[in-house]
Amino acid sequence: MINIPASRIIIGLTAISIAVAGSIASLDFISSAAGQAIALSKAQAEAVSAYDAAVSRFKAVLRQRRAQIDSKQPLPDLPGQALYLARNDMLSTYKDLTDALPSKIGRPSKFKIPPAYFDADNEPLLDEYGALFRIMQAPPANAQNSDTPFKDVADLGTAIARAKGLDRASAEAAGRISLGLFFAETNGNQNIGNARSNTYKGSLQTGTAEDHIGQKKWAAIRNSIAAFNPALIARDDEEERRARNLDHRFNHWTAVRDGLMSAHAELFLQIPALVKVLPAPIDQMKVFELIQIVPSPTQAALRSGNLLNYRISEPRIMGFLRNNSMFAFGHADRARTSATFREILDAMWLFNDKFEHAATKFAEVR
Repeated sequence: MINIPASRIIIGLTAISIAVAGSIASLDFISSAAGQAIALSKAQAEAVSAYDAAVSRFKAVLRQRRAQIDSKQPLPDLPGQALYLARNDMLSTYKDLTDALPSKIGRPSKFKIPPAYFDADNEPLLDEYGALFRIMQAPPANAQNSDTPFKDVADLGTAIARAKGLDRASAEAAGRISLGLFFAETNGNQNIGNARSNTYKGSLQTGTAEDHIGQKKWAAIRNSIAAFNPALIARDDEEERRARNLDHRFNHWTAVRDGLMSAHAELFLQIPALVKVLPAPIDQMKVFELIQIVPSPTQAALRSGNLLNYRISEPRIMGFLRNNSMFAFGHADRARTSATFREILDAMWLFNDKFEHAATKFAEVR
């Protein structure tokens, strides 16, 4: 798989609520940065001002997009990009604020964002953010859903890993990792579009070229899977008939199947060694999500024999990580010029809640 450009988009880079928050006009909360009762240094006052301005901008963009949707106005190209950037600016300026005034670090939020990066009093803003993305990324009318979307992902990941020669325990880990990828890419939603990209679509957020590569690789492995799981191949035949005249990315089964085959199937062979280095399932999911974001460096790190200490220092790769919410918030984080894979995994805190959901779902379907 080739390096993915900086425009590679990950859906909903926070564990967002999907409840519609109603009119954003009602969300004019007083920023926790307002009303300082103590004398502030110039740097502290600037941090307060920057944060308050960022919150105001985020509210304004939320209001604008809500008004456009409610009045059925045409949306701009990539309608989620402005929302995403405004949200990031709010998190970034809050981190600068809490760096300058540690006393502003407040209570944990329901989104499990570290309190130094997010004021929990602004939870309704992220509720509305999630509601708007859910509308803007709704699947197309002809999308073909599955009644068992989570089981499908786990079954496909497990079967592909077994066909690659993994033992049962490692194949189960591959199924769990695959479900983590589904949650990381779409929050567990089938067949969705992408409000920040015109390229990546569907249940595993793939481009057309990736999907075609996956189809070819799947054709080469089908007979191996049929030998030990004929029921899965019968299901595959059924979904192929259903998706015959459809973009395969909008049939849940074929989208997941082709996405896994395109980017991850060969790397499932690394799972036994990966589990020894990273026994925590969420860390394992993070490594495979990094294959989606920065494939070549992640593959090099896996081959290195020293995964956690493998260091990334290329500015272009650091830019890809920031574009996907790692080292992206606050001046101190953004000033980093390099990071080890252990540091990168720790910086993926916006993915934690997604992967916890995936682990729970995997336990349910198994």
